[in-house]
Amino acid sequence: MTEKHSSAFNKQSPNAPQDVTSADRLATTIIKARYLTLLATVAIFYVCFLGLKNITFTTDYRIFFSHDNPHMLAFENLQETYTKDDSLLFVIESKQGNVFEQKTLSMIEKITEDGWTVPYSSRVDSVTNYQHTYAEEDDLIVGNLIEYADELTEQDFRNAEQIALAEPILKDRIVSEDSRVTAVNVTVRLPGINKVKEVPEIVSQGREMIEQYRAEYGDIANFYLAGSVINNNAFKESSINDLTSLIPLAMLLAILGIAIYMFYASRSLLTTITGTLATVVIIVASIWTAEGVAGWLGINLSPPAANAPTMILTLAIADSIHILVSFFLASQKGLNKREAVKESLRLNFQPVFLTSLTTMIGFLTLNFSDSPPFRDMGNVVAIGVIFAWIYSIVLLPALIMILPFKVKVTKKAELPMMQKIANKTIQHYKSILIGVLAVIIGFGAFVPKNELYDVWAEYFDESMPVRQAIDFTQFNLTGVATVEYSLSANEENGVTNPEYLEGLEKYTNWLEAQPEVAHVNSFIHVMKRLNKNMHGDDPAWYKVPDDRELAAQYLLLYEISLPFGLDLNNQVNIDKSATRVVVSIHRLSTVDLLAFADRAHLWMKENLPEYMVDQGSSRDIMFAHIGERNINSMLQGTAMAIVLISLVLAIALKSYQYGLLSLLPNIAPAAIAFGIWGIVSGRVGVSLSIVTCMTLGIVVDYTVHLLSKYLRAKREQGLSTDDAIRYAFDTVGVALIVTTAILCVNFGILALSDFSMNSQMGLMTAMTILIALIIDFLFLPALLKYLSERQKNRKGVSSTDATAHTDTTDNNQNNKSNQSQSQPLKKESEHEPA
Repeated sequence: MTEKHSSAFNKQSPNAPQDVTSADRLATTIIKARYLTLLATVAIFYVCFLGLKNITFTTDYRIFFSHDNPHMLAFENLQETYTKDDSLLFVIESKQGNVFEQKTLSMIEKITEDGWTVPYSSRVDSVTNYQHTYAEEDDLIVGNLIEYADELTEQDFRNAEQIALAEPILKDRIVSEDSRVTAVNVTVRLPGINKVKEVPEIVSQGREMIEQYRAEYGDIANFYLAGSVINNNAFKESSINDLTSLIPLAMLLAILGIAIYMFYASRSLLTTITGTLATVVIIVASIWTAEGVAGWLGINLSPPAANAPTMILTLAIADSIHILVSFFLASQKGLNKREAVKESLRLNFQPVFLTSLTTMIGFLTLNFSDSPPFRDMGNVVAIGVIFAWIYSIVLLPALIMILPFKVKVTKKAELPMMQKIANKTIQHYKSILIGVLAVIIGFGAFVPKNELYDVWAEYFDESMPVRQAIDFTQFNLTGVATVEYSLSANEENGVTNPEYLEGLEKYTNWLEAQPEVAHVNSFIHVMKRLNKNMHGDDPAWYKVPDDRELAAQYLLLYEISLPFGLDLNNQVNIDKSATRVVVSIHRLSTVDLLAFADRAHLWMKENLPEYMVDQGSSRDIMFAHIGERNINSMLQGTAMAIVLISLVLAIALKSYQYGLLSLLPNIAPAAIAFGIWGIVSGRVGVSLSIVTCMTLGIVVDYTVHLLSKYLRAKREQGLSTDDAIRYAFDTVGVALIVTTAILCVNFGILALSDFSMNSQMGLMTAMTILIALIIDFLFLPALLKYLSERQKNRKGVSSTDATAHTDTTDNNQNNKSNQSQSQPLKKESEHEPA
């Protein structure tokens, strides 16, 4: 009985009497005006395409923060108060084991001098030009620690090493404790007139210098190039790398997958070529239209936004595949091209529209993100989804009618693999429900194991030079993460007040005692050293001056002795009412970094005057908070997306019950995926915080297509629950498998990105989509079967008779439908094409 029902509904659908719908009218119009349709879509594409000229690459880490982000505003204010610390860092490792050797120090002197040639350089700090102070009778002598290294003796080098390692400003910041590694730090002041050119200009100069040093001094030292400018530029390079390598690879694999399916469905080499060509046209048109519109809207390219083409590519394929699968199925049953196109649009107009709408909602909720690049990505993909739907519904049918398509007519309508899955799901629906629910609950229990972990230094793959430089610098020299404070003295020229200096000393000492801290750069070190110098370099006077007037005189004498570019503007503000404390931190998770910042702030409140208390800011604090803020905002976005998508489905499917029923299979994939992530990694950053919203719109596609085909079978054809499930698998199962394979491969390709934001997001998205297919192939049909049986049992209908009837909501309609359609079924069976 089961197989008879299956065969019947497969043969029935193409010829069953249907009302004229908007899909029918659209199909008729496109078929008649196919060339006009082609010209119209080309015109739309061309106008949008012109916007590409407005797109620019951005290289500033600040793009990840909105203009009103309080943590970025605090950091910008700190940098405006003191010298901006954008830097190019030359890290040198001595192959001799000690940088305080004649050849090495001569080289460092040259690199220090060359540092001033770097575009926009405003300061160069190294061990050689460190402004060493000492007393000579009643005079304060200020000068380079090492000068004319070629003329110095071995004893001079040992003295210089001893001084450097005893100086808190140098040790573990400019010189490593074992004297093996040192750095030359070039501070640059970017004009901000043309950020697109300024950063690459600096990076290019730095790389040329490094190559020159490697060629000239490669026998005595190893060289690494680090600093904030290099990190900023790495964002751009990651975007370009993904655009030039991953996206072409994704396109190639997508074309290959499409071609394989085309040949499988048509058994025609000609159709394989034309079908693949038509799909590629839809893909390319969707991508470039979306990017062009983004250009017109002023959306710039960033690492997250650079992923938009890959996402649009996969979504455009999904729309096209659904149209083509139905077209091939209708053609295999003997319909001519014109009727097959009409049938395909009739079956897919609503579900493809719904999937596009829900996908668009999912990506638009990324506007809840606190990070602009993710909002940009969501908006660009949403635009692409709209045009992918338009091109799939309008342009693709026109191309099918224009291009030659040949499809082999087959005797057997049903698909054995799909029928097998459907039958097993129907047969074991109770076990499947229990098993899937157990899996959801089991993996869902591990979701809380995920920890907020967003270290910007780890955004780049370990194979990248920038990451290697970061890791080497942190391991051998100093922490690359920082927290910066501006401690107010509450009055002009108050930084020489002994009470203020005592508070600054207390806080500096507390910081240096913390296990997370690698180095503290504090003004207190300068004042204590000057106090010692002005007392005949007596070590006993290495302490806070006890006389404010004398302290002010020491500072003035020191400042007027400093050479150009090595003043105290990076530590003391203009009116000397505050000083800057820079704390270098060992690599910490986001949670641990924020915990340290909170602990430091609490200590300040309990031990310092209120006017000295500062919350602390830095790039690392900014990125730590953006992850936390983003997760909270995306939870709101996800909740809204779920409500909107469920409402859309309830209205479109004309049943609030099916709208509610879709919730679990739509939410479960993300819950399982994050549970698996909690077991395997447990580190969730800003990129993964958007995955739930992003994938929600995609996984809904499966639910929509299965439910729409299931309801069509029940409402239009009067099929039982079992046969409606089989019908849904037969008409949409292959399309879902093909699109899932392509989606997973293309999002999986992002896992190859050198930029961890992209790679983690791609991997998690691919995993979520695959889980969604399994959930919808097993759990959703089993749930439909369970609810149907439950309704029938409530009405007193036996399980044995259930397969011959529909659910209670459609009983009367379906009985009439069965009577009216019995004759057409017989006629269609008699005229089955050979």
